[in-house]
Amino acid sequence: MAKSALLKSSIGKKYWMALTGLFLCTFLVGHLAGNLQLLVPNNALHFNQYALFMTSNPAVKLLSYLTYISIIFHAVDGILLAIQNKKARPIAYAKNDAGANSGFASRNMAVLGTVILVFIATHMINFWAKMHFDEKMPLQKITIELQQGMKNDFYVTTDGGYIPVNDPAYVIKNRVEFFDTAANVKVKEGYKDLYKITFDFFKDAKYGLAFTLFYVLAMIVLAFHLFHGFQSAFQSLGANNPKYTPAIKLFGKLFSIVVPTLFAIIPIYIHFFSK
Repeated sequence: MAKSALLKSSIGKKYWMALTGLFLCTFLVGHLAGNLQLLVPNNALHFNQYALFMTSNPAVKLLSYLTYISIIFHAVDGILLAIQNKKARPIAYAKNDAGANSGFASRNMAVLGTVILVFIATHMINFWAKMHFDEKMPLQKITIELQQGMKNDFYVTTDGGYIPVNDPAYVIKNRVEFFDTAANVKVKEGYKDLYKITFDFFKDAKYGLAFTLFYVLAMIVLAFHLFHGFQSAFQSLGANNPKYTPAIKLFGKLFSIVVPTLFAIIPIYIHFFSK
């Protein structure tokens, strides 16, 4: 009974919104730390090694599933809270000056959250889905200069080696595995080239600028969402101690500015400044 009330009550929903929101904030920091590698020139190997680790390590995969659940729970809970709040006040006040009592972000959290949810969906389609399911996902290649100025393309393998591209001695199976053609035995494994996919996406001759602007706009929306949501989460959890509240508010404001800004810099750098 108590558990049911905790999940269904307004206070319970705010409690779970706070917990999932703060967990997703930690996810943002980790995701940002990995993506900042894209700002390092000629860093394809290290970024693809990071991508392989994030998609193959059992502990990270478990955290990924927890993140997916948290996103869904946070979104659904937010929608239910918005509906519940609207029902609680079915008749608008004769005179309502919302801006006098609350900021833009606090008045529009549901709208901001919906935009972010749309962004997450498009982001996962363009990158996560390709990484996991696209049969045409490219493998990382490198061009090596051989004798007499001749250059050949090679696949980079996870053991630090190379396999010539289009070499009939090998066949690619399961998207990343190299098998000896004659013996039908797996000999090496390659890297999915998420680095190339990302750069091609934002540098696309036709839509690259639009994609870049969309991502920057989404980060602005995220900044507004975090600006109110971060400190609101601590309030929902009962952290209203006058001794710590100013520090929480300051950290929340800095977090809501720094994290989205760094995320926005990545597509801007790729589209406008990378070669």
